Amino acid sequence: MSITKQIKDHIAKLFFGGVSVPRGLYESSEYFRMYGAIHFKYDKTEDCIVAKSSNFKWGTIITEGKDEKELDRNIKDAILTAFEIPSSYSKEASIARVGSRKNNQEYAIAK
Repeated sequence: MSITKQIKDHIAKLFFGGVSVPRGLYESSEYFRMYGAIHFKYDKTEDCIVAKSSNFKWGTIITEGKDEKELDRNIKDAILTAFEIPSSYSKEASIARVGSRKNNQEYAIAK
């Protein structure tokens, strides 16, 4: 994510933070409460790892990364994007990896 977008999101949070929060925070909370974690299947290609959601009720989330660390960061960002949550609210969203199996991962709200 570009530094310009992050700065813009943080300025908006400072300006509106005390008055309103993105609706996506509530929607993501309700989604994970009702449906549980989002499962991702990993496929390794020659130059990256591709993650594809297998049980997201509102479509499919697909992202990639050069390594596990970058992929984890990109999955969290893709989930925030799916719920239309600005990056400045990533801490409040508390998206975290909650399960781990070989070539499969689960992400939900950390409790």
